[in-house]
Amino acid sequence: MLKEFKEFAIKGNLIDTAVAFVMAAAFGKVISAFVDGMVMPIVGKLTSGKDFGKMEFPLSEGTKEVIGTDGNVVTEAIAAVTIKYGTFITVVIDFLIVALVMFMVVKAVNKLKKAEPAPPPAPPSTSEVLLAEIRDALKK
Repeated sequence: MLKEFKEFAIKGNLIDTAVAFVMAAAFGKVISAFVDGMVMPIVGKLTSGKDFGKMEFPLSEGTKEVIGTDGNVVTEAIAAVTIKYGTFITVVIDFLIVALVMFMVVKAVNKLKKAEPAPPPAPPSTSEVLLAEIRDALKK
């Protein structure tokens, strides 16, 4: 098993996969920075200057912590329940940009690959040659 793993690692598959993961993580950060820093401010401007990433729809209001006169907590604070659609849409935009760029990269790589010529046909076997001779003889 160790020998097989060594052969696998030496072939470059493991190295290629590791490099791909590192590049994907870095590319994801670049796209997130692009969307957060350049795209979303434009979208925010279109939505009356609101921070689009913080847009949410409240389902229930939260409550503050209540402390009694003796300094003990009477009731715990309850966080508001909200649907954070702005964050979701921001992540969807990130995904769409990454998907578009990956599509363009794959398309460019496929275009750069030269079409491999078709392998030459295999020479006919002796049985095929004999059958062709019989066929030709029957046609006469």
